[in-house]
Amino acid sequence: MSASPSWALSAYLRLATAMTPVWRWALQRRLQRGKETPQSLAQKWVTTPAPRPDGDWVWGHAVGVGEAMALAGLFTQMGKLWPQAQFLITTTARTSGDALHKTGLPPRCTHQFAPVDTPQTVAKFLDHWQPALAVWCEMDLWPALVHATAKRGIAHALVNARLDEAAMAKRRWGRWIYQAILPGFGILWAQNAQSAQALIALGARPERVLVTGTIKSMAPALACDAAQWHDWQSGLGKRPVWLLASSHPLEEALALQVHALLRPKWPQALLVIAPRAPARGAEVLALCPPGSLQRSQTAAVPALNQAVYVADTVGEMGLWYRLAPVAMLGGSWAPVGGHNPHEAVLLGCQLVHGPHVKNFAESYLELDAKGHSQLAMDAQEIAQCVSAAWDERAVRDLSPTAKTAAQPDPSVHLQSLIDLAQKAV
Repeated sequence: MSASPSWALSAYLRLATAMTPVWRWALQRRLQRGKETPQSLAQKWVTTPAPRPDGDWVWGHAVGVGEAMALAGLFTQMGKLWPQAQFLITTTARTSGDALHKTGLPPRCTHQFAPVDTPQTVAKFLDHWQPALAVWCEMDLWPALVHATAKRGIAHALVNARLDEAAMAKRRWGRWIYQAILPGFGILWAQNAQSAQALIALGARPERVLVTGTIKSMAPALACDAAQWHDWQSGLGKRPVWLLASSHPLEEALALQVHALLRPKWPQALLVIAPRAPARGAEVLALCPPGSLQRSQTAAVPALNQAVYVADTVGEMGLWYRLAPVAMLGGSWAPVGGHNPHEAVLLGCQLVHGPHVKNFAESYLELDAKGHSQLAMDAQEIAQCVSAAWDERAVRDLSPTAKTAAQPDPSVHLQSLIDLAQKAV
């Protein structure tokens, strides 16, 4: 699986080496602003990596929280089929690493921060970990890291790739680098046929591209603190609760319209708003009725006369999805393209979504067909969905580990990854 660098890749590798002092300066600035820690920087420069037990290592890289959680689910299932394997997940952002540790890493799995993409740092990383298989999640492909992996003959795969027309347009100027690195991938999992064709157009070998759907449906259930969940359950009692999750500007105003429609029938109803960007908490609170609470300012459970709660904190979606039997999932009324619906469905939360769901189009089609989610175009339709969910809600276990939606069986596709790795061992 060796790869011959193109002129574009060669230029990138030379530039990456020359930019090393700039990388160091930028990361030190992030450390000063609290966006890095001494430990994260040590891992990114591979000065103090975690110990590497003996065994065949599968390494996966993800950029965001959703991708990291999807890799955790993938490796959990892979570990059942390959009990001798050890697993490493690398991320670039602290939030992704924090989410993995809070939810719980898969068995035999280690988390580290990804190395800075310079040839020297990448070499130190691969010298230490020596993976049998490298798995990139989505399109967060670091050229020096991919090239070095291929050059060493390490089997590597791309999973959960999604490329629409806009994504392809953004990659137009980097197509020569993609043409250099994509042919070396042994397997490429595309979320849909359009993405598969896009990968091929960028240089992937057609016979190695599979349409598998999203692996985010395999992610483990979001974690929450059991004591905290119990306190909220006790404090809320039988109050009807619903959630606006991962909201964007204008979607909060829509949810507040819906809440006004619900309150005459459900006067004790509570709306929890969890903005996609927690830094918008004060902005969202200003839209809410007087007396509404902001999570970052108080951890108190809302009283009966407090109708709206702004959950502007990080890492607590597992709590909100467990408390609310129904949720509006944001990014689908605003023209964003939708967010991951599987996190909510896995915890038994009924979803209402808008028309803009291209990022998870196949998932929403399947979930709509199964009755786990429903399209609603305006405030009146959303209110009807929420009210119906409260009216028809069945008795279910709301323990912090409750799951009502079965995860898909990934064994057919997973075996192809294991076979790829074992051929290289």
